[in-house]
Amino acid sequence: MSLVLLLAAALPQGPAPAPPAPIRTALLTGANNHDWKWTTPEIANTLGETGRFAVTTVDDPATWLAARGADDMQLLVLDYNGPRWGEAAERAFAAAVRAGTGVTVVHAANNAFAGWLDYERIVGLCWREGSGHGAYHPFDVHVVDHHHPVTAGMADLRLHPDELYHRLVPTPGADHRVLLAAFSDPKTGGSGRHEPMALAGTFGAGRVFHTTLGHVWTGVPATRATWIDPQLRRLVARGSEWAATGEVTLSPVPLNALAEEERLEGFQSLFDGRSLRSWRGYRSEAPPANGWVVRDAAIVHVRGGGGGDLVTVDEFDDFDLRFAFRVAAGANSGVMWHVLETADQTYMTGPEYQVLDDLGARPDPRHGVGALYDLVPAVGKTVRPAGEWNDGRIVVHGGRVQHWLNGACVLDVPCRGPEWEAMVQRSKFRDWPFGRAGRGRIALQDHGDEVAFRNLRIRPL
Repeated sequence: MSLVLLLAAALPQGPAPAPPAPIRTALLTGANNHDWKWTTPEIANTLGETGRFAVTTVDDPATWLAARGADDMQLLVLDYNGPRWGEAAERAFAAAVRAGTGVTVVHAANNAFAGWLDYERIVGLCWREGSGHGAYHPFDVHVVDHHHPVTAGMADLRLHPDELYHRLVPTPGADHRVLLAAFSDPKTGGSGRHEPMALAGTFGAGRVFHTTLGHVWTGVPATRATWIDPQLRRLVARGSEWAATGEVTLSPVPLNALAEEERLEGFQSLFDGRSLRSWRGYRSEAPPANGWVVRDAAIVHVRGGGGGDLVTVDEFDDFDLRFAFRVAAGANSGVMWHVLETADQTYMTGPEYQVLDDLGARPDPRHGVGALYDLVPAVGKTVRPAGEWNDGRIVVHGGRVQHWLNGACVLDVPCRGPEWEAMVQRSKFRDWPFGRAGRGRIALQDHGDEVAFRNLRIRPL
């Protein structure tokens, strides 16, 4: 290893800026003509999985609002369509929004409270006499305002499965603009015109994000596809962040979904956000029964859960692998590549991108986060601390390997040939069949600690 690399790796490497505090959010629910008992936890997960929201679910908004108000909340999310709340609760709700508390209106919440003028002005477009919808079906939702913070950089929603509301009634005096729209096709019972699917507005100092999407019928599990769609989840999360703060920091790309340019470049997803179908246990035919779970749109290894390493069902030779990872305090893990199942452990054949609580451990540079473990340190890196998401990338192409961390290339070295063999001979891997394969599986390491992975996608080169 060169003196330059050692010196660069030893330089102090400060953490990335601290993230903002979670947005204090109350999810108002408890009655609806739709399946609120299923949608409410899904909406809470939609917000929670981003790391930007601290969600309190309120099943009795009338009592909760009347007793305490909502002035200490930054965001009120409406998944409610039921009886009126009463004067005290309604006054507290309107006062909080007028004073600056944000609001997110979801689907049938725009059906509620006919005659309560402040609520109708907050919602902007309401389901009233003459409104309707066609059959539940997949349809495209188009961004019509690319300049608003919610939709800036967003792609259209493609084949989103939902109910398409039509002929909603605008409230006189409401201040709203349309962000997304969809064609309501007469062939599916629609209106024959483009209908608004998301709005942004204001009420006093409060910002309002309203989406007419989000339908799930009670007793019809197939309609749960609405909220399984990562496109809707990302739209609602971005709209809610804007309503609460006036800004949007969340990526416009949905979690665990390919960006349009990635799809065109030939990337394929290794994780759908809900299952381990692209993964199995090392030297096994199925995912481990213990240790690994899918939680908050991530593949999570539970501390002390066992299970062993995960490997991809498919094998890869040259590739561009991109992923996000989050470690608990003191945690250690790794991503191996070109793993063969001929040895007892994944690390005996597969080189490793080190995943670690770098700022807590202060390791040997060759064992630090982003390093080619025990071979080459990562240099010039910016590290986000334990509990926050970091972006990783491994590119293996033409006999070289690159490691990237949070957008920066932190190493670029040979992975075959004399220089590679010399590095291996100086490492702990010298006596194993390590790094000799030109093709193999990707592995996620069970090192006994809590670690999470998401946004896993790969492009064969």
